[in-house]
Amino acid sequence: MSTSLQALIFDVDGTLADTEAAHLAAFNEAFALEGLGWHWDLPLYTRLLEVSGGKERILHYWRQVQPELTDIGHGVRDTVARLHELKTAAYERAVRQGAVQLRPGVLKLIETAHDAGLRLAIATTTSPVNIAALLRQAIGPDWSYRFAVVEDASTAPRKKPDPMVYRQTLARLSLPAAACLAFEDSANGLAAARAAGLATVVTPNGFTAHHDFRGALRVLPDLSGVTLAALRAWHAEAVHRDTEPGITS
Repeated sequence: MSTSLQALIFDVDGTLADTEAAHLAAFNEAFALEGLGWHWDLPLYTRLLEVSGGKERILHYWRQVQPELTDIGHGVRDTVARLHELKTAAYERAVRQGAVQLRPGVLKLIETAHDAGLRLAIATTTSPVNIAALLRQAIGPDWSYRFAVVEDASTAPRKKPDPMVYRQTLARLSLPAAACLAFEDSANGLAAARAAGLATVVTPNGFTAHHDFRGALRVLPDLSGVTLAALRAWHAEAVHRDTEPGITS
């Protein structure tokens, strides 16, 4: 099977757009609405981002502030679900009000790759409503036509760094990992992509700049100025490296 570059697979939060500040504000709005007295500041939220998934993040924090919380029964799960619903609604409002923009170079790369016949996919741990809110605002109501596959928290319950979402994306694309490039912003995302065999371009942001990105194909400030020719060259470099005798990724 050909190992020429055939598809680009994108993470969403932090990769396509700098969403985390809006997510943080939305979490705090949800906590206030529920009268919990919780407030996440930037340093705390930066640490909590090591836990993938909004519901998982809430529960992880709850266990930190209430160590005796060992029985995760229906009451706890219901509270977490309600908090996440409130948070999602607050995030959607923020996106509609223009609080979140695509990162530099993202839209141009998506459009150029689509026009060139490359297949595009999304592999994320965020929820379908968050994806739709962001991309509808940033790309337009027909955003989904740009992407051959969208895998998210509803279809891949095991969150990054587990490679589930990437393996499912590759299966739905009917492509080997060697024919694709992944785009990530975090260590968990990079670990998930690499575990699925994907060469990965990382564009860190303010919340992830301190992460360890060893194993990335490239680490860039953003995607501005990144051309398809460059991606094809980097991809060929990765394929050559991974197929050289005695070399493993």
